[in-house]
Amino acid sequence: MIPTAVCLSRGRTGIFRRSAEEISRLTKLAWNMEALQVPHKPRYLLDFENPETVATCKTMADRAVGGFSTASLDHVPADAATNTPPHARFHGSISTKLPTNWKIHRTGYAAFRNQDRSWVFGKLLWDMDPYAYLALRVKSDGRRYTVNIQTDSIVDTDIHQHRLFTQHHRVPRPLASSSSPSQDPLSDDIPAGLADFPPPNSPILSHTTTPNPDPSGWETIIIRWQDFVRTNLGEAIEPQTSLLQSRVRSVGIGLTDRVEGPYDLRIHRVWATNGLTEEEMEEERRLCGNNALAESGGEHKLKEDTTFVETEGEGLERLKGIKGLKKK
Repeated sequence: MIPTAVCLSRGRTGIFRRSAEEISRLTKLAWNMEALQVPHKPRYLLDFENPETVATCKTMADRAVGGFSTASLDHVPADAATNTPPHARFHGSISTKLPTNWKIHRTGYAAFRNQDRSWVFGKLLWDMDPYAYLALRVKSDGRRYTVNIQTDSIVDTDIHQHRLFTQHHRVPRPLASSSSPSQDPLSDDIPAGLADFPPPNSPILSHTTTPNPDPSGWETIIIRWQDFVRTNLGEAIEPQTSLLQSRVRSVGIGLTDRVEGPYDLRIHRVWATNGLTEEEMEEERRLCGNNALAESGGEHKLKEDTTFVETEGEGLERLKGIKGLKKK
């Protein structure tokens, strides 16, 4: 029996299926001349409405070096009674217990990301140049997660990161410490994208929290690609370079707060966007309720997260939509 392309595409890697899908996508772009204009439709990177997407991801934890943290990624079907969409559940437990290996001095992390993809022409990468934002629809338990982007760069271990600020993000504000500025979350040395909360007396760059988040928990977080911070081994490094949007290799979420105990993060979708269409807005309102993104004007009803800017003599002014993100 000679295996056909259909049979091979059903395998673990699905290289022929991915190749066919990518060729089809590129053909549509060329035929419709979509590359000549700003795309308005979303580009799904991880769509967990499809149960097969979970199988294309891999989890990581400090158990790989002898630690005791755990990480699992499971698919959860839709529940109409609670208005819950199909999604992935990233869960486990964080432990800072050190292994017997004396070379390991730090543990307490867990993460997941999509596996490396390939097609008939080699590595299959995402070209995010046509898009301004990365969007994630999540339901958070309030812990300090980070969004991790890996590109096909010269330094293979470099990761661009940004804190996943949600409306359920709860971090107590500590007192500033002059004796150890490197450990002070209020220090100017910490990039805004990795801070536990926005610095005081300055505009919030990406997201904010509200005192009364919707109890359903679902919300959409939008992060500008340019706001990601270049890191290596969990530390921001210099010189800072912009994320290579044309060669995105993987997208994922990690937890490195080193707070012992269980964690539970639900992820509906991860996608690239230039703003939400009317159809997406309907889904946004249906799933997120009071947490839904604010609507702003525009042909395609672009809308983003809430932003605060400092106005002369009036303190912080609340802005919504694309205008809120652009005005800093």
